[in-house]
Amino acid sequence: SRTAVAPLERLKILMQVQGSSKVYTGVWQGLKYMAKEDGFRGMMKGNGTNCIRIIPNQAVKFLTYEQLNRRLSHSMREYGGDGQMTPLLRLVAGACAGVIGMTATYPLDMVRGRLTVQEGRSGHSQYRGIMHCTSTIVKEEGLMALWRGWVPSVIGVVPYVGLNFCVYETLKDVVLKYHGMTDERELSIVTRLGCGALAGTTGQTVAYPLDVVRRRLQMSGWSGASTLHGNAGTAVLYSGMTDCFARTIKEEGVQALFKGLLPNYIKVVPSIAIAFVTYEQLKELMGVEVRISS
Repeated sequence: SRTAVAPLERLKILMQVQGSSKVYTGVWQGLKYMAKEDGFRGMMKGNGTNCIRIIPNQAVKFLTYEQLNRRLSHSMREYGGDGQMTPLLRLVAGACAGVIGMTATYPLDMVRGRLTVQEGRSGHSQYRGIMHCTSTIVKEEGLMALWRGWVPSVIGVVPYVGLNFCVYETLKDVVLKYHGMTDERELSIVTRLGCGALAGTTGQTVAYPLDVVRRRLQMSGWSGASTLHGNAGTAVLYSGMTDCFARTIKEEGVQALFKGLLPNYIKVVPSIAIAFVTYEQLKELMGVEVRISS
């Protein structure tokens, strides 16, 4: 799912980071500009790190979600309930799963952001790969630099992942009841894709401003981002999440908190939908009986 939308993912991040002097003004213009400046490899920049990051991230997230679901359902039965998960409980379970999965892999997300943004226009590679990027950041900026933007990420992952799971599962329940079905395995792949796409769009929209702030904090003070977001050739340095929010709104307006939202919407449909459907199809092929909504 990540590889399928890698060019849109890179474009989104570049649009999030850029300041008032817009290099990327739209989806089509941005994709053409990336292809012209960096070629196909440039359009896929950062995807390798993203795929490496997403393996433990998604694994931990889905595992945590299902374990929390099972425990919550069991607890409700112990206290005389029917054990059915409500939208609110799904939101809580999804939010907890998102925080744990994101925290476990955050340094890789930081590295992915730097690798994605570098060479934006200069053609000069500051980082040669994942290990070199990690060691350089630690050496030049300190170990804690790998965790820049963690706070808005934690805050943002609660509505994002929580709503993803909550909306996805609730939509499936609505469809099942509407058609009088008793087993979610009766749902078609198209229906699951639709539910996944709507769930992803909802979560992304609510949490998007925090995602913009996270990316800007990851680039804070880094010379490699000075072309896209700098002041007199010097990269912008933020003192924290609040400072980043305030300065972004003051200098670029509230709309700046939604930069890159359009390519993000376009990628949500294949990315989130493919992730959910592939996950459930693989579970069926592997003979795993526990399903997301169990």
